[in-house]
Amino acid sequence: MWWRNLRKWRWFTQAAIVFAIAGTSAGCWQPLYGTARIAGAEGVQDKFAGIDIPPFKVQKIAHGPIGSQGTPDERLAVALRNALQFDLHNGAHTASPLYTLVVTVTGGQFTAVVDPTSGRPDTQIESVSASYTLVEIATNKIIVKDNAFAHVDYDIPGPQQRFAGQRARRDAEDRAVLVLADTIRNRLASYFVAGT
Repeated sequence: MWWRNLRKWRWFTQAAIVFAIAGTSAGCWQPLYGTARIAGAEGVQDKFAGIDIPPFKVQKIAHGPIGSQGTPDERLAVALRNALQFDLHNGAHTASPLYTLVVTVTGGQFTAVVDPTSGRPDTQIESVSASYTLVEIATNKIIVKDNAFAHVDYDIPGPQQRFAGQRARRDAEDRAVLVLADTIRNRLASYFVAGT
């Protein structure tokens, strides 16, 4: 019967050790995208608030003359800028920016599957890529320079449903833009946290 008491004490000592270890490391954890809990410290979200996002450039306009507005590539650039403003600023504007994010957007598509009887595409892949640079405004120094891309596939329902095919392409572009905005946000967060 004494061994039952020993089991209870063993469980109690193991639980005490776990809680002691958790208690010593509890102050080390900080939320990545939340505001800093320590007075005077800046979190990643505070750093994001200092990034100015001017309108993006479109590298290649394949669907219209250069400089024309309303093309699919121009729509991708506007959608990516809006997604980044939401991800970095929660939709608000920066009061005094410390950084400028310069982005060049390229869009395209290619056919993955072709119907052998009609010769029309069944599945296409929408490709959106961005070359971005984070520039410090005070020194005009390039801090982060990188590329990001997203490939999203979509099905074309058939030759009779061409509007459904256009809507599928638009939805694929929107999904690719969200993936691209998340990739850029995560890369910038990596720089602000680790300096790399």
